[in-house]
Amino acid sequence: MFSYILKRVLIFIPTMLIISILTFALSKMSPGDSVRIALGNQEAQGETNGSSDRMAGEKAYLDMAQQLGFDLPSFYFLFSNAATPDTLYKIIKKPERDNLERLIGQYGDWPEIEQYYHAVKAVDLHLLDVKKDSTIFDQDKLIRDDAGKLLLEYKDVTIQDMLTEMDKASATSPLLAGVHQDIQHLQASYTAIKQKATPSKNMIPSLKWYGLNNQYHRWLSHFLHLDFGISYIDKRPIWSKIKEALPWTLMLNLISILLSYLIAIPIGISSARNKGSIGEQATTVFLFILYSLPVFWVATLLITFVTTPEYGMDWFPTFGVGEITDQMSWSEALMERVSHFILPVFCITYGSLAYLSRQMRGGVLSVFRQDYIRTARAKGLSEGKVVWKHALRNSLIPIITIFASLLPAAISGAFIIEIIFSLPGMGKVAYLSLQSRDYPMVFTVMMFSAFLTLVGTLISDILYAVVDPRISFDK
Repeated sequence: MFSYILKRVLIFIPTMLIISILTFALSKMSPGDSVRIALGNQEAQGETNGSSDRMAGEKAYLDMAQQLGFDLPSFYFLFSNAATPDTLYKIIKKPERDNLERLIGQYGDWPEIEQYYHAVKAVDLHLLDVKKDSTIFDQDKLIRDDAGKLLLEYKDVTIQDMLTEMDKASATSPLLAGVHQDIQHLQASYTAIKQKATPSKNMIPSLKWYGLNNQYHRWLSHFLHLDFGISYIDKRPIWSKIKEALPWTLMLNLISILLSYLIAIPIGISSARNKGSIGEQATTVFLFILYSLPVFWVATLLITFVTTPEYGMDWFPTFGVGEITDQMSWSEALMERVSHFILPVFCITYGSLAYLSRQMRGGVLSVFRQDYIRTARAKGLSEGKVVWKHALRNSLIPIITIFASLLPAAISGAFIIEIIFSLPGMGKVAYLSLQSRDYPMVFTVMMFSAFLTLVGTLISDILYAVVDPRISFDK
């Protein structure tokens, strides 16, 4: 068994690496600017205020990008073309970097494109130093807006129109003389791009090696040390938020899993033993009616009817996990928690009873057809001994297979239930993180779920051999 477990663990390592690469790739493709999200409204406020605030906002943006590791290359290597430089990752803002990639794809000459990019930035920075008055307000705004658009524009006609427009606006006032010179230099830079265009470089493949100092390696090494980063929402360490939410989710889901199996297995066995009877058919219909009821609908009905005095059935608390005070005895504290968990546990549990019981029923029926069951009955053993001693273990295999998928659910939480009943578990935390684009938390939950899926699969494989010795670890 040890060698089998060792082999499976060794398989887990490349599997987890692949999952981590896919998770990291998803994080890079996620919408929005992660740096802006992490900063909140600081940079946006700086952009709408004076020049000093804009500079402070730009510095805050670059500092946050460096803190998050976005000033590093994304991966160990980059397979691209000869026209793309190996330093393009240093352009921190993704929209600007994407636009530069489009220009490279069109013209292929990076040195001239780089000069053009810095020339656009120089125009914007020079405007900050210009002494403003009412005579140049419109021109200043037009040039500033066009400079911002040029950083995101790659169509030749549009670029030419904006350059001409900026040139005319800057030539109208002596206050903009320096800016006018910058714009003329910008026009020359763009002309040089088209004159020296070598798009054929995009057809030459190129491999750029960055080594270990990259975003993925930094993220993975921190993850292995249980350093999951800082939440974008409240700037708290993610691990501290997980430690607060995880116990509630584990408590809720483990109780639900235990009840599901304790109830579904006897129902499945009873259904198999009484196949075709009226009681078995009625039980099946009832369970499938429960299975078909949406969880959020049942939860809403329960909150409406059995947690409020309006309908005379104020039996349970409406939401939360209850408050435990120092004056409470242990029994009072237990009852406080139990009263808050009854409805959420019921909502998570009832839907799985039909599925698990049908799987158990099918497993028992298939075992009943085996020769050793007929032999046991021929020996005169009671039906109870035949079922519980001989048939049960081998009929558990479908149930064990389902168990592999339950561990990730126990960590990621029941999203809808935790939100409806305001339970401070992982499901609610993950949902709020998705809403707020708190990507470090979202992808941490994804990685934990993937890891527990693999662990659940390993536990299931081991349990297969425990319940059925005919299953060999060496196969």
